Amino acid sequence: MNFLKELIFGGNKKEIKKVEKLVDQIEAIEDRFTALSDEELKGMTGKFKERIQKGESLDDILPEAFATVREAGKRVLGMRHYRVQLIGGVVLHQGRIAEMKTGEGKTLVATLPVYLNALTGKGVHVITVNDYLAKRDMEWMGKLYEFLGLSVGVAVHGQSPSERKYAYACDITYGTNNEFGFDYLRDNMVIYKERMVQRELNFAIVDEVDSILIDEARTPLIISGPGDKSTGLYIQANTFVQMLQGRKMDPSEEKQSKFDREYKEETVDFVIDEKGNSVMITENGVEKAEKFFGVENLADSSNMELSHHINQALKANNLMKNDVDYVVKDGEIIIVDEFTGRLMFGRRYSDGLHQAIEAKEGLDVQRESQTLASITFQNYFRMYSKLSGMTGTAKTEEEEFRSIYGMDVVQIPTNKPIKRKDEPDVVYKSEKGKFKAVVEEIEERYKTGQPILVGTIAIETSEMLSSVLKRKGIKHQVLNAKQHEKEAEIVAQAGRLGNVTIATNMAGRGTDIVLGGNPEFMTKKEMRKLGYSEHIISLATGFAETDDPEILDARNHYSEVYSKIKGETDAEQEKVKAAGGLCILGTERHESRRIDNQLRGRAGRQGDNGMSRFYISLEDDIMRLFGSEKIKGVVEKLGMDDDTPIEHAILSKSIENAQKKVEGRNFGIRKHVLQFDDVMNKQREIIYKERRSVLEGENIRENIVSMIQKTIEHYADIYTSDGSYPEEWDIAGLKEHLYSTFLPKGSIDFGDIEQLDRQKIKDMLIDTAMGIYEEKEQMIGEERMREIERIMLLQVVDTKWVDHIDAMDQLRQGIGLRAIGQEDPVRAYQFEGFDMFEDMIRLIHEDTIKYLFGFTVEEKIERKQVIDVDNLSQSSGEDQRQPVSKEDKVGRNDICPCGSGKKYKKCCGKNK
Repeated sequence: MNFLKELIFGGNKKEIKKVEKLVDQIEAIEDRFTALSDEELKGMTGKFKERIQKGESLDDILPEAFATVREAGKRVLGMRHYRVQLIGGVVLHQGRIAEMKTGEGKTLVATLPVYLNALTGKGVHVITVNDYLAKRDMEWMGKLYEFLGLSVGVAVHGQSPSERKYAYACDITYGTNNEFGFDYLRDNMVIYKERMVQRELNFAIVDEVDSILIDEARTPLIISGPGDKSTGLYIQANTFVQMLQGRKMDPSEEKQSKFDREYKEETVDFVIDEKGNSVMITENGVEKAEKFFGVENLADSSNMELSHHINQALKANNLMKNDVDYVVKDGEIIIVDEFTGRLMFGRRYSDGLHQAIEAKEGLDVQRESQTLASITFQNYFRMYSKLSGMTGTAKTEEEEFRSIYGMDVVQIPTNKPIKRKDEPDVVYKSEKGKFKAVVEEIEERYKTGQPILVGTIAIETSEMLSSVLKRKGIKHQVLNAKQHEKEAEIVAQAGRLGNVTIATNMAGRGTDIVLGGNPEFMTKKEMRKLGYSEHIISLATGFAETDDPEILDARNHYSEVYSKIKGETDAEQEKVKAAGGLCILGTERHESRRIDNQLRGRAGRQGDNGMSRFYISLEDDIMRLFGSEKIKGVVEKLGMDDDTPIEHAILSKSIENAQKKVEGRNFGIRKHVLQFDDVMNKQREIIYKERRSVLEGENIRENIVSMIQKTIEHYADIYTSDGSYPEEWDIAGLKEHLYSTFLPKGSIDFGDIEQLDRQKIKDMLIDTAMGIYEEKEQMIGEERMREIERIMLLQVVDTKWVDHIDAMDQLRQGIGLRAIGQEDPVRAYQFEGFDMFEDMIRLIHEDTIKYLFGFTVEEKIERKQVIDVDNLSQSSGEDQRQPVSKEDKVGRNDICPCGSGKKYKKCCGKNK
């Protein structure tokens, strides 16, 4: 084990030593930059840009650029980058992940590579986990960038397209992963290039990289539009499932394939598999469903939609919990992020699950939406030319970062030694005994004045603890998704003497907990009391030159108030340290070790003292579902009661193993999502690239000519496929088809059929079509013809692409059944998806030509938005809609509905 540790951390030390050589160069020239005047320091930006244009690389100017930022940081922000922060900055510039402990100043670290890479003029994106942090960091660090002559913008929810375009045009753009991802999708749905907001994806630094690229990567971003399905079935399905009786599967039951397991012997109507996060209807349930809905066979393909609604209603009623997975707020279902505990406004569960929850809670059921565009975070962020990230916890997921994103993790040393004491877990037999012990510890430490941060996983747990503390007269603050508005302020003051804060995972990120209180937040609060607006306070804390008396007055007040409060917080800080520093109490282990480490890392910043301890019960979900059977055996042998903590070496190991099991399962889910999206991603790249070339105004005449040729050749091959002789070909059918699609009636004259071969037929048809095409071009003019071609192609591509997304979604949902026949579902999805994509391309060609040949010269043809980009909804969730039975006409190249696997023209449609 020691050998392995040396292998892992020894490797990290080697990487640090390599980077330190660069840091030595930066520190060696510090005095030179200290001696520069403000104007000379600002002038360095222009000099660096000139050197880059003359051929120098970013690596060549890195030492001087970093020294410039370090000096600007001292003058503008009053903060000088520590040596370890310079190390972190180099690692980020190299396109790697810098793992830095809480309180080590990641926000300041990012200024180094951000400035350096922004000098190219291609733009740098800084990705944060929420809008508040994006705005805060932009305003805070923006002072430094603007001092050095670079522009800074922020892309947040609720902005107009023009505001977003300005933000992305800046040298540096702050924003959240959702906003960047959704803006990319929207940009590929507009019909004028002027409405696109993003530039090329050049360099991104992802703050809290594990949260964004790991935790949130389990579900894709989805842009959807209104659908046309009725909502009544959701209400009926909800009424039905509430009449059923079910049971929870015991974790000790042998895990069988969901395809093989039968429930004929079950006396209940459904079985809940908490471990697999699924609900399975039994034969009893099926019989009741058939009777309730009046259908003969629920498994029949014509009842797929009904079956799907029942399954979603079962999931909504038995797996989705109010105040855990979602909250009901102002008559709406708001999703709670399972990793951060924050409310996800504007996001909806896909696949009808959101509607099922609305029906369960007795709310108005919204119409189901149609997917118009989607992408996974993995495939979005892999489009950046260079990607890097920073977080306090990433090493446990390094394998995933390497395999998916090509990034390794470098652990950056702390500026000061960590003094926090991490106590061993305390394990109780029951949840009741655990919470009793937690409350007792809070009481004891509260008496000493030691600040306490209590971490919970669920909203309901935080509110339960709050009610207990109220009864005991212990003053405290609660921070969860229901009280998120003052999140930063509550977290910032969690280190004050005697403060008790109960928080969900949302307290784990973004804001430092300063012992004795955060003077910056307290000062702003006092300024508000004095009547200053947020805008003036923001300007007052800036460094821009001004003659405005209101701003100057606010700056004087801010300086006075800050000095007074800083003196008070410094004195209080010493008292807090004497009381033991910040105490972290975790009430449950999260399924991810990283989330636990984030909570633990809230204490002990910058060499502060503090402690952490987790309380666990064997009734906690992670222990109940993923803990080993050995634990139960140990407990039974020891005969412990509810109030006695259990200490045994096997327990600590079992807890870690349980978390590893869940982490492995979640990695599998993310990998599975990505494997399927990789298929769509190749198709997405082709469509978006071609679409963008149209928007850029490229001359697509050659493309149109190619479409004409390929369409004619395709149908000529179909109608001359039977036999080798002309008399065996369906020439009449070929003519009729081309007349009904794009060629004018009577325009085809083959003459003596017997003298023709396949190539001559194709050549004659192409010549005929090109003659009509060129004649139309001469009549309306070349310039207008090119614009009409762009209009036609854009409209057809948008319509067909949305239909294709829907078809691929349906294919994906049914493809899992291939595993029964020992066929790899992903490979089947790849092959069939490719065929479907080829068919879509052919239809795009055919429809574009059809509309192009069909319009009259007198018609006023303008670009029309197929998709209303300004009226879209966004969500994050794997779309799991089931195929719906349709009575569509079967195309000659479609798969024959008889089930043979052959194309229709080669099977049942051979003689039609």
